[in-house]
Amino acid sequence: MSRGISGALNQNLGELLERWGTPIDPELLVTALTHRSFAYEQGGLDHNERLEFLGDSVLGLIVTDWIYRHFPSKPESVLSRMRIATVSQAPLAQTARALGLGDFLLLGVGEHKTGGPDKDSILCDALEALIGATYLSTGMEVTRQVVLQALSPLLEEVESLAQTTDWKTRLQEYIASSPYRDYQYQVDASGPDHRRQFAVTVLVDGQPTGRASASSRKHAENLAARDTLVQLVGPEVDPTVSVLPSDR
Repeated sequence: MSRGISGALNQNLGELLERWGTPIDPELLVTALTHRSFAYEQGGLDHNERLEFLGDSVLGLIVTDWIYRHFPSKPESVLSRMRIATVSQAPLAQTARALGLGDFLLLGVGEHKTGGPDKDSILCDALEALIGATYLSTGMEVTRQVVLQALSPLLEEVESLAQTTDWKTRLQEYIASSPYRDYQYQVDASGPDHRRQFAVTVLVDGQPTGRASASSRKHAENLAARDTLVQLVGPEVDPTVSVLPSDR
Protein backbone atom coordinates (compact mmCIF):
# COMPACT_ATOMS: atom_id res chain seq x y z
CA MET A 1 0.00 0.00 0.00
CA SER A 2 1.62 3.27 -1.03
CA ARG A 3 1.78 6.21 1.36
CA GLY A 4 -0.02 8.41 -1.15
CA ILE A 5 -2.98 6.07 -1.42
CA SER A 6 -3.26 5.37 2.29
CA GLY A 7 -2.99 9.07 3.00
CA ALA A 8 -5.95 9.78 0.75
CA LEU A 9 -8.19 7.74 3.01
CA ASN A 10 -9.95 10.08 5.37
CA GLN A 11 -10.61 7.65 8.21
CA ASN A 12 -8.85 4.79 9.97
CA LEU A 13 -9.43 1.60 8.00
CA GLY A 14 -9.50 -0.30 11.28
CA GLU A 15 -12.85 1.34 11.97
CA LEU A 16 -14.27 0.03 8.71
CA LEU A 17 -12.94 -3.48 9.35
CA GLU A 18 -14.43 -3.45 12.83
CA ARG A 19 -17.82 -2.62 11.35
CA TRP A 20 -17.38 -5.19 8.59
CA GLY A 21 -16.43 -7.94 11.01
CA THR A 22 -13.22 -9.48 9.63
CA PRO A 23 -9.66 -8.52 8.66
CA ILE A 24 -8.87 -8.12 4.95
CA ASP A 25 -5.52 -8.11 3.20
CA PRO A 26 -4.45 -4.41 3.31
CA GLU A 27 -3.62 -4.11 -0.39
CA LEU A 28 -6.88 -5.77 -1.42
CA LEU A 29 -8.77 -3.50 0.95
CA VAL A 30 -7.32 -0.34 -0.57
CA THR A 31 -8.01 -1.64 -4.07
CA ALA A 32 -11.61 -2.38 -3.10
CA LEU A 33 -12.01 1.23 -1.97
CA THR A 34 -10.36 2.75 -5.06
CA HIS A 35 -12.82 4.06 -7.64
CA ARG A 36 -11.72 4.23 -11.25
CA SER A 37 -11.98 8.04 -11.18
CA PHE A 38 -9.27 8.21 -8.50
CA ALA A 39 -7.13 5.61 -10.29
CA TYR A 40 -7.45 7.61 -13.53
CA GLU A 41 -6.36 10.85 -11.87
CA GLN A 42 -3.40 9.11 -10.26
CA GLY A 43 -2.08 7.80 -13.56
CA GLY A 44 -3.52 4.30 -13.78
CA LEU A 45 -3.59 2.70 -10.33
CA ASP A 46 -5.41 -0.53 -9.68
CA HIS A 47 -9.10 0.11 -9.02
CA ASN A 48 -11.97 -1.94 -7.71
CA GLU A 49 -13.76 -3.15 -10.84
CA ARG A 50 -12.14 -6.60 -10.95
CA LEU A 51 -12.91 -7.13 -7.26
CA GLU A 52 -16.44 -5.90 -7.90
CA PHE A 53 -16.82 -8.54 -10.64
CA LEU A 54 -15.70 -11.27 -8.23
CA GLY A 55 -17.72 -9.95 -5.32
CA ASP A 56 -20.89 -9.79 -7.39
CA SER A 57 -20.68 -13.55 -8.05
CA VAL A 58 -19.78 -14.41 -4.46
CA LEU A 59 -22.63 -12.26 -3.16
CA GLY A 60 -25.09 -13.83 -5.58
CA LEU A 61 -24.17 -17.35 -4.45
CA ILE A 62 -24.40 -16.50 -0.74
CA VAL A 63 -27.78 -14.81 -1.05
CA THR A 64 -29.21 -17.44 -3.42
CA ASP A 65 -28.17 -20.24 -1.06
CA TRP A 66 -29.70 -18.44 1.94
CA ILE A 67 -33.00 -17.74 0.18
CA TYR A 68 -33.22 -21.29 -1.18
CA ARG A 69 -32.79 -22.79 2.30
CA HIS A 70 -35.08 -20.37 4.13
CA PHE A 71 -38.03 -20.55 1.69
CA PRO A 72 -38.34 -24.24 0.73
CA SER A 73 -41.92 -23.91 -0.54
CA LYS A 74 -41.44 -20.86 -2.78
CA PRO A 75 -41.28 -21.34 -6.59
CA GLU A 76 -38.28 -20.28 -8.66
CA SER A 77 -39.94 -17.08 -9.86
CA VAL A 78 -40.44 -15.85 -6.30
CA LEU A 79 -36.94 -16.90 -5.24
CA SER A 80 -35.55 -14.94 -8.18
CA ARG A 81 -37.43 -11.81 -7.12
CA MET A 82 -36.14 -12.20 -3.56
CA ARG A 83 -32.56 -12.50 -4.76
CA ILE A 84 -32.80 -9.44 -7.00
CA ALA A 85 -34.48 -7.47 -4.22
CA THR A 86 -31.44 -8.16 -2.04
CA VAL A 87 -28.52 -7.85 -4.45
CA SER A 88 -29.69 -5.00 -6.72
CA GLN A 89 -28.19 -1.54 -6.57
CA ALA A 90 -30.52 0.31 -4.20
CA PRO A 91 -30.54 -2.22 -1.33
CA LEU A 92 -26.79 -2.77 -1.58
CA ALA A 93 -26.22 0.99 -1.47
CA GLN A 94 -28.40 1.08 1.63
CA THR A 95 -26.18 -1.58 3.22
CA ALA A 96 -23.07 0.37 2.24
CA ARG A 97 -24.44 3.51 3.89
CA ALA A 98 -25.11 1.58 7.09
CA LEU A 99 -21.39 0.67 7.09
CA GLY A 100 -20.40 4.26 6.39
CA LEU A 101 -18.54 2.96 3.36
CA GLY A 102 -18.70 6.26 1.50
CA ASP A 103 -16.40 7.85 4.10
CA PHE A 104 -13.59 5.49 3.14
CA LEU A 105 -13.74 5.61 -0.66
CA LEU A 106 -10.93 6.91 -2.85
CA LEU A 107 -12.69 9.04 -5.46
CA GLY A 108 -11.54 11.49 -8.08
CA VAL A 109 -12.05 15.22 -7.61
CA GLY A 110 -14.97 15.29 -10.02
CA GLU A 111 -16.80 12.47 -8.28
CA HIS A 112 -16.38 14.18 -4.92
CA LYS A 113 -17.86 17.39 -6.32
CA THR A 114 -20.90 15.54 -7.69
CA GLY A 115 -21.70 13.63 -4.49
CA GLY A 116 -19.83 10.44 -5.32
CA PRO A 117 -19.53 9.19 -1.72
CA ASP A 118 -23.33 8.89 -1.57
CA LYS A 119 -24.14 7.70 -5.11
CA ASP A 120 -25.99 4.39 -5.19
CA SER A 121 -23.92 3.05 -8.08
CA ILE A 122 -20.56 3.83 -6.47
CA LEU A 123 -21.59 2.51 -3.07
CA CYS A 124 -23.02 -0.68 -4.54
CA ASP A 125 -19.90 -1.35 -6.60
CA ALA A 126 -17.62 -0.67 -3.63
CA LEU A 127 -19.58 -3.05 -1.42
CA GLU A 128 -19.29 -5.80 -4.01
CA ALA A 129 -15.56 -5.09 -4.30
CA LEU A 130 -15.27 -5.31 -0.52
CA ILE A 131 -16.97 -8.72 -0.65
CA GLY A 132 -14.53 -9.82 -3.35
CA ALA A 133 -11.57 -8.70 -1.24
CA THR A 134 -13.01 -10.50 1.78
CA TYR A 135 -13.41 -13.71 -0.19
CA LEU A 136 -9.80 -13.63 -1.42
CA SER A 137 -8.54 -12.83 2.09
CA THR A 138 -10.63 -15.20 4.22
CA GLY A 139 -12.39 -17.77 2.03
CA MET A 140 -16.06 -18.51 1.48
CA GLU A 141 -17.28 -19.43 4.97
CA VAL A 142 -16.03 -16.30 6.71
CA THR A 143 -17.29 -14.21 3.80
CA ARG A 144 -20.69 -15.87 4.06
CA GLN A 145 -20.97 -14.99 7.75
CA VAL A 146 -19.90 -11.39 7.19
CA VAL A 147 -22.20 -10.85 4.22
CA LEU A 148 -25.25 -12.37 5.89
CA GLN A 149 -24.67 -10.22 8.95
CA ALA A 150 -24.33 -7.06 6.84
CA LEU A 151 -27.45 -7.90 4.83
CA SER A 152 -29.54 -9.10 7.78
CA PRO A 153 -31.88 -6.04 7.76
CA LEU A 154 -32.65 -6.72 4.09
CA LEU A 155 -33.01 -10.46 4.50
CA GLU A 156 -35.49 -10.01 7.34
CA GLU A 157 -37.78 -8.13 4.92
CA VAL A 158 -36.91 -9.95 1.73
CA GLU A 159 -40.47 -11.10 0.99
CA SER A 160 -41.86 -7.56 0.99
CA LEU A 161 -38.81 -6.15 -0.78
CA ALA A 162 -39.30 -8.68 -3.58
CA GLN A 163 -42.66 -7.08 -4.37
CA THR A 164 -41.26 -3.59 -4.84
CA THR A 165 -37.77 -3.77 -6.31
CA ASP A 166 -37.61 -5.94 -9.43
CA TRP A 167 -39.40 -3.86 -12.05
CA LYS A 168 -37.71 -5.68 -14.94
CA THR A 169 -39.22 -9.01 -13.92
CA ARG A 170 -42.62 -7.40 -13.35
CA LEU A 171 -42.52 -5.83 -16.80
CA GLN A 172 -41.60 -9.19 -18.33
CA GLU A 173 -44.55 -10.85 -16.59
CA TYR A 174 -46.89 -8.06 -17.64
CA ILE A 175 -45.90 -8.24 -21.33
CA ALA A 176 -46.21 -12.04 -21.33
CA SER A 177 -49.79 -11.79 -20.06
CA SER A 178 -50.84 -8.82 -22.21
CA PRO A 179 -51.78 -8.27 -25.85
CA TYR A 180 -48.35 -6.75 -26.50
CA ARG A 181 -46.03 -8.94 -28.53
CA ASP A 182 -42.52 -7.80 -27.70
CA TYR A 183 -40.35 -5.33 -25.83
CA GLN A 184 -36.67 -4.47 -25.69
CA TYR A 185 -34.26 -2.16 -23.90
CA GLN A 186 -32.42 0.43 -25.98
CA VAL A 187 -29.31 1.61 -24.14
CA ASP A 188 -27.20 4.67 -24.95
CA ALA A 189 -24.00 5.23 -22.96
CA SER A 190 -22.18 8.55 -22.75
CA GLY A 191 -19.31 10.15 -20.87
CA PRO A 192 -15.80 8.93 -20.03
CA ASP A 193 -15.28 5.48 -18.50
CA HIS A 194 -14.89 6.86 -14.99
CA ARG A 195 -18.15 8.89 -15.22
CA ARG A 196 -20.36 6.78 -17.46
CA GLN A 197 -24.07 7.56 -17.81
CA PHE A 198 -26.67 5.20 -19.28
CA ALA A 199 -29.90 6.38 -20.90
CA VAL A 200 -32.41 3.56 -21.40
CA THR A 201 -35.57 3.55 -23.51
CA VAL A 202 -37.98 0.60 -23.44
CA LEU A 203 -39.52 -0.14 -26.83
CA VAL A 204 -42.87 -1.94 -26.62
CA ASP A 205 -43.87 -3.38 -30.00
CA GLY A 206 -41.30 -1.03 -31.46
CA GLN A 207 -42.71 2.10 -29.81
CA PRO A 208 -40.67 4.13 -27.26
CA THR A 209 -42.59 3.83 -23.99
CA GLY A 210 -40.55 4.11 -20.80
CA ARG A 211 -37.34 6.05 -20.19
CA ALA A 212 -34.77 6.49 -17.42
CA SER A 213 -31.10 7.29 -16.92
CA ALA A 214 -28.55 6.40 -14.23
CA SER A 215 -24.83 5.84 -13.76
CA SER A 216 -25.41 2.06 -13.73
CA ARG A 217 -26.90 0.21 -16.69
CA LYS A 218 -28.74 -2.22 -14.39
CA HIS A 219 -30.29 0.58 -12.39
CA ALA A 220 -31.26 2.56 -15.48
CA GLU A 221 -32.97 -0.48 -17.00
CA ASN A 222 -34.88 -1.19 -13.79
CA LEU A 223 -36.10 2.41 -13.57
CA ALA A 224 -37.05 2.39 -17.26
CA ALA A 225 -39.05 -0.80 -16.72
CA ARG A 226 -40.94 0.91 -13.90
CA ASP A 227 -41.65 3.94 -16.09
CA THR A 228 -42.90 1.60 -18.82
CA LEU A 229 -45.37 -0.02 -16.43
CA VAL A 230 -46.58 3.41 -15.36
CA GLN A 231 -47.12 4.34 -19.03
CA LEU A 232 -48.91 1.08 -19.87
CA VAL A 233 -50.91 0.49 -16.70
CA GLY A 234 -51.32 4.03 -15.40
CA PRO A 235 -50.00 6.22 -12.59
CA GLU A 236 -51.98 4.19 -10.07
CA VAL A 237 -49.40 1.40 -10.29
CA ASP A 238 -48.59 0.45 -6.70
CA PRO A 239 -45.28 -1.36 -6.02
CA THR A 240 -47.00 -3.57 -3.43
CA VAL A 241 -49.61 -4.85 -5.89
CA SER A 242 -49.00 -7.35 -8.68
CA VAL A 243 -49.18 -5.68 -12.09
CA LEU A 244 -51.39 -7.60 -14.50
CA PRO A 245 -53.24 -6.62 -17.69
CA SER A 246 -56.53 -6.87 -15.80
CA ASP A 247 -55.40 -3.95 -13.63
CA ARG A 248 -55.70 -1.56 -16.57
